[in-house]
Amino acid sequence: MVGLLCLSALQAQERIAISGSISDLLTGETLAGAVVYLQSDHSTGVSANAYGFYSILLSAGESDLVFRHMGYESQTVHITETTDITLNIQLKPTTTTLNTAEISSELENENITTHQMGAEKLQIKEVRKIPVLLGEQDILKTLTLLPGVKTTGEGSGGFFVRGGNSSQNLILLDEAVVYNPNHLLGFFSTFNSDAIKDVTLWKGTAPAAYGGRISSVLEVRMKEGDLNDYHVGGGIGLISSRLNVQGPIVKERGSFILTGRRSYADLFLKLSSNDALANNQLYFYDLNAKANYKIGKKDRLFISGYFGRDVIRFADRFGIDWGNTTGTLRWNHIWSDKLFSNTSLIFSDYDYRVEINRDVDDFSLTSIIRNWSLKHDFQLFLNNKNSLDFGFQTIKHTITPGQVEVSEGSDIVPTELQNRYAWESSVYVANTWKPNKQWNINLGLRGTHFGLTGPGDFYSYENGNPIDSVHYATGELAASYFNIEPRLSIAWLLSESQSIKFSLTRNTQHLHLIQNSNSSTPTDIWIASSNNVKPEIGDQLSLGYFQNFQNNKYQFSIEAYYRHMDNQLDLKNGAEIRANEHIEGELLYGIGRAYGLELLLKRTKGNFTGWVSYTLSRTERQIEGINQGNWYPARQDATHDVSIVAIYSLNDKWDISATWVFNTGNAVTFPSGKYEINGEIEFYYTERNGYRMPDYHRLDLGLTRSFRKNDRYESSLNFSLYNAYGRKNAYTIDFEEDPDDPTKTTAVMTYLFTFVPSITYNFNF
Repeated sequence: MVGLLCLSALQAQERIAISGSISDLLTGETLAGAVVYLQSDHSTGVSANAYGFYSILLSAGESDLVFRHMGYESQTVHITETTDITLNIQLKPTTTTLNTAEISSELENENITTHQMGAEKLQIKEVRKIPVLLGEQDILKTLTLLPGVKTTGEGSGGFFVRGGNSSQNLILLDEAVVYNPNHLLGFFSTFNSDAIKDVTLWKGTAPAAYGGRISSVLEVRMKEGDLNDYHVGGGIGLISSRLNVQGPIVKERGSFILTGRRSYADLFLKLSSNDALANNQLYFYDLNAKANYKIGKKDRLFISGYFGRDVIRFADRFGIDWGNTTGTLRWNHIWSDKLFSNTSLIFSDYDYRVEINRDVDDFSLTSIIRNWSLKHDFQLFLNNKNSLDFGFQTIKHTITPGQVEVSEGSDIVPTELQNRYAWESSVYVANTWKPNKQWNINLGLRGTHFGLTGPGDFYSYENGNPIDSVHYATGELAASYFNIEPRLSIAWLLSESQSIKFSLTRNTQHLHLIQNSNSSTPTDIWIASSNNVKPEIGDQLSLGYFQNFQNNKYQFSIEAYYRHMDNQLDLKNGAEIRANEHIEGELLYGIGRAYGLELLLKRTKGNFTGWVSYTLSRTERQIEGINQGNWYPARQDATHDVSIVAIYSLNDKWDISATWVFNTGNAVTFPSGKYEINGEIEFYYTERNGYRMPDYHRLDLGLTRSFRKNDRYESSLNFSLYNAYGRKNAYTIDFEEDPDDPTKTTAVMTYLFTFVPSITYNFNF
């Protein structure tokens, strides 16, 4: 009898592992972040990883497991197993349309329970009704409606996160780096929403698997394609159109998706009777492709790629084109019911070419940054309270900083700057630990090594002038840096509806963008850390309070952050950066700081949804040789930033939406006076970024009419009005001599848009 009782107790304590993948019932797309938990104890649960794989430990015997994901019907499975099993789950999408445009989590209160703070996840289907410029759905524009994320307005590429500049954001498309995320100088992003599955932005402490930038990480994942059926979709707009095709390669085993997009403003120019206009070109195009195949129960291969290009040409006088190319080959392998791995071979390339034709002085300037990378990630599910992530990555960088080609007989001297080569390698480990219902802790450590190698000549500078050079042979180490990057995130759950979070992180950046304007341009120059340029280091501390109200209908958060930045770069006054072999001599070095307060209130349920965000922030630099060594505002500094997003679903056919944005004008350097030299008027400058552009504000309106003819075909018509009250927001302010009085100077403001209406037809069948 005693033996039987002992045996029963032993069996009661025996644990079994339930593991598998979670996917969409209709398309077969894996569902990253789906949750699995015991129906009798919600605290016993896990989340699926980025590829939909999960592993949960249960007591042997009978239990009920619940599988959930936002936008899908929950599924409960009765378990009677006494040994480890594989259980693949397919969730059915909800039949009703989500009445929300929120940037949401997978669970209604995950914003409370997760250890991550400063992290936002964007589902593409949730922002289709937000009004945007020229009717094009744009994930980057939507992200700038969040606290801590801003842009400088129309005609400027890039976005700025918590005071960092645009080059301090790591932007990944299926793990491949995208160096310029913009089309048409920032009017469109490179990301075609038809190809995108989900987007995650980390403003605070990103997982230890990510590194290389000190401000933020933006991870964009492409769709995998429908495993069960073929579909064709797209959209027709006034400025651009797009088309996508997806379907099974082998049903339920492999699938593909192919998307394409092109603008056609240049086609309208050809209709002009003015030859000068008809010969101009202004367009962009991009292609996304992805395929996957299940080799067996434990292995799956993915291959994805992106190619996009912009072309701007003014007759035969001037031209510029730029583009990104990426490619990713990935292998998912399930080693056991607790160990999952992903191995990736990744390629990224960004290049631009500028051509200027001036009779015999024709010349072109070309610049390229290219890298190959091998990445190997593991995820070990130790138990329901502990998971371990670890892995490594190595990247080979090749930078062509500038190559000037000239026509025969030109007075311009052809120049070919030396290529720079570097290896960047990292290893990481991170542990997510949930000791009890009140605490959720993530502790990570990342080690990085950066080595700049030959062949090439490397210079030393004094007061900006080269004083010495050393030649290094192929593969010989010219500069080397090693850094340790700790990460810590803690969530303290006060209740199921409120929590306090804390995070501390260090990031290191070895690639630097040299800019001589207030916003990103396609011709900005990338350089690597060297014997002169030290790696940028950012240390960020964040503290936040999160609370949900009325059964998670409302979500509120307030976050404060402070970031200290070492080895910040800025240009000397009058610096020349184009095709300059000694560009490092044009740089000055110092420190930076960014701090702020972010508030967000969201309504996530009902016919009326949306959010209000507000950011109070400062970002400053202190660099010897600028502003007499005193602190001065960075270009992207803006004290106040407000966004209001509102969407109202009238019924299942009509939705109306509106966004209003306001931000303090960016810091800018204006002349403080002028003087005359040899009959020429020259402007005199004092403080760096000591002035402000005018405040920026704008109202956008949208109206969407949805159609559904049958289960195979659906479409919608979107009307939008950008800048509804015609605000003339400043694009540039130039200072010119008053033609009526040469002693006076006139400030001339240029703006790009007032009212911009658009209409787009979207379809899918």
